[in-house]
Amino acid sequence: MRKVLVFIVLCWSATLFAEDSIPAIDALAADSLAADTLAVDTLAMDTLVTDSVQQLTIFDVMPNVVLHQDSLVRQLVMDKVFGRELQDVEVAGFRVQIYSSNHQQMAKQEAIRLEKEMQDKLDVPVYVSYMPPFWKVRIGDFATYEDAQEFKNGFIQQFPELMGDTYVVRDQVILKR
Repeated sequence: MRKVLVFIVLCWSATLFAEDSIPAIDALAADSLAADTLAVDTLAMDTLVTDSVQQLTIFDVMPNVVLHQDSLVRQLVMDKVFGRELQDVEVAGFRVQIYSSNHQQMAKQEAIRLEKEMQDKLDVPVYVSYMPPFWKVRIGDFATYEDAQEFKNGFIQQFPELMGDTYVVRDQVILKR
């Protein structure tokens, strides 16, 4: 009996909402809403409680809802559902740049020297890249600016001689999942 009362209240409130909001909805949506209300009223009593409550969704009231999500979110959900092994993913993020120079021969040698030194002293990935005409050394894979800034502050305390060349920069980073 309690379920029937809950259902009647839901149908009544949905009908009131539909009547109040019809001017705001185009004519096709209003006809569809009225047809749904009639269909709910004519259902058999045993299916009335179960099926009708499930039919009342946001899409009945707002038929033009569009959901936008990153394809990475879909991939993560599918990986979890099917029990696939999680892989590293490349996304937009931040790194700490500790060196950049366009003096061709000297810059390449210095970048390689810094890479080896940082790999020995730090526990984070070090990347050397050549983006003509610059050789650059960047450290870390950070999802947020705040994480990169925190690392940069600790890095400067450990290597104060590199303070003038150390910046947080946007880059494509590899995040572990």
